[in-house]
Amino acid sequence: MIRYLLYALLAWFLYKLIFGFIMPVYKTTRQMKKKFREMHEQAQQEQMKQQGFHPQTGGPQPSSKSPSGDYIDFEEVK
Repeated sequence: MIRYLLYALLAWFLYKLIFGFIMPVYKTTRQMKKKFREMHEQAQQEQMKQQGFHPQTGGPQPSSKSPSGDYIDFEEVK
């Protein structure tokens, strides 16, 4: 009789451990990984926009400026 009571108590503790601690930690970890992945992808897209890459083609965006080919000389100030 005591053996069954101990088994029931052990089962109850395992149930509380799994569904009260392990499952919430697992779900929270999964959500945080998903949010981190979304933030990382968003940061990469912003970085590509700043570098001038076109988001659909992955290539450089055509620029409206035509390169003049002239160099600007500068003087070193002492």
